[in-house]
Parts: sequence; C-alpha cells; structure tokens
Amino acid sequence: MSTATLRPPEVAGIGRGLVLALLAHGLLILALSYGLHWRSDNSPAFEAELWAAVPTVAAPREEAPPEPEPEAPKPDLKAQQRAEAEAAEQQREAEIAIAKEKKRKDKAREEAAKQERDKAAKEKADKEKADKLAKEKAEQDRKKDKAARDAKEAKEAKDADAKREALRQENLRRIQGMAGGTPGSTGAAAQNAAPSAGWTGKVKGKIKPLIIYSGDSAANPSADVQVALAPDGRILGSKIVKASGDPEWDRAVLRAIEKAESLPRDVDGRVPSVILLGFTRNE
Repeated sequence: MSTATLRPPEVAGIGRGLVLALLAHGLLILALSYGLHWRSDNSPAFEAELWAAVPTVAAPREEAPPEPEPEAPKPDLKAQQRAEAEAAEQQREAEIAIAKEKKRKDKAREEAAKQERDKAAKEKADKEKADKLAKEKAEQDRKKDKAARDAKEAKEAKDADAKREALRQENLRRIQGMAGGTPGSTGAAAQNAAPSAGWTGKVKGKIKPLIIYSGDSAANPSADVQVALAPDGRILGSKIVKASGDPEWDRAVLRAIEKAESLPRDVDGRVPSVILLGFTRNE
C-alpha cells in the first residue's frame, strides 16, 4: 500500500479559505488602527464579523530573541595590584607620619620637662646661695656687733677704772694734805690712832658679800687694797697695792668696795683716813 492511499482526502476550497483568513486579518488590523484615533474622528463606526469556512489557527507571534546581557568586564589584575600597592604605600606613609608626629611631641614634652627641671634646680641653687650669703652676712654682722659691744664694754670698764683711780688719787692727796702726811704713804695719818681689832673684821664683813667673782672656782686669789675714807666713813677711793695675780678678782674687790660706799665707824666713833685691807677668796 502506498503513502498516497493512506493520506486523508484534501478538503475542497482550502485555498479560498486561506484567502479569506488573510483578508479578515487585514481588516482586523485596519480596525484596530482606526480605533486608536476614535477620539478625534467622529465618523460612524462599523462592525464586521468575518467567518471562515474552515476554522484556522493563528500562527504564533514571532518574538525577537532576548538581547544577551553584557558580560561583566574582567577585572584588571595589574590595575588592582597597583591600587592595592598604592593604598598600602599611603597607609605606610600615614603610619610613618603619625609615628614622626608622636616622636616630635614626645621630644617636645621631654625638652619642656628638662627645662622645668633645670629652672627649678637653678632657682633652688640660687635660693641656697642667697640663704648662705644671708647667713654669712648675719654671722659677720653678729660678730661685728659682738666685737663692738666688747670693745665698748672694755672701753667703759677702762674709763671707769681710770675715773676711779683718778678719784682715789685725788682723795688720797686731799686726805694726806689734810693730815700732814706724805702723798703715796701707806701708813696711817700722824694724828689718828690705830683702829681697834674688831673694826677691820666688821669692814671686811660688809665688803666681801658684795664681791661678784666668776673666775676659776678652784683658784684662791688674794689681794691687798688701800682704802681712803672720809671722817664720816664715806669711801673716797681705793687701789690695789698687792695684786692677786688674777685681774678678775682684783677688779671684783674694787667694785665691791665702790658698791659699799661707806664703812662703819670704829668703837670710839672715829674712822681712819687710810686703811689697808686684804681679801682672799676662800678666807
């Protein structure tokens, strides 16, 4: 059996149907195009229905193939490496700059601290030097004042001793002239009798408590003093006729006689014009 015998018989009028279908599609397209301008066109609309003798299936619309997506550009490895190297270099330079700035600030702080220490040390040294100079000057002034006071006291003591000696000599000359004696004589006046035995003890008992002596406590100095007296017992002057060897003791005895000012009268109411008294420290 051949293939032609198995094929179904062709439908009559298929060519005419194809023409009608094409005509219907053309009319449909015109109607659609005209319908887009219906707002501006007031012409009456027509409706038409086309029927084909044989239903046909519309061919599928051909769609344009999708455009291919653009390929992502391939990364430039060399450019990326250069960028990474530049970024690393910039990072390294920034770190170096930060480290230099920190080092500069640290050095500035150290310099400032060193200057403060040097300033404080200099101020301390200057103050210590000034204090030392002030102390030395104060010590020198104190020594000068002490030396001046000592010199003044020595001069006053010398002047007082000279005045006492001059007064004593004047009194002795006056008394001896009144008694007819010889100046410088150590004896009693011619018209006076010798004092009683107890009178000398009374005189020494009045004078000795007035002796102020600050010399060697182990020493036992002894001095003989000639005392000139007025008829009423007033002490007119005194002098050392035999020194003790200790000037401090001799001066203490003369000061005590001067403080006594006067001596008591003897038992007969008289007072010798000149008397010789001996003073021993441990007597």
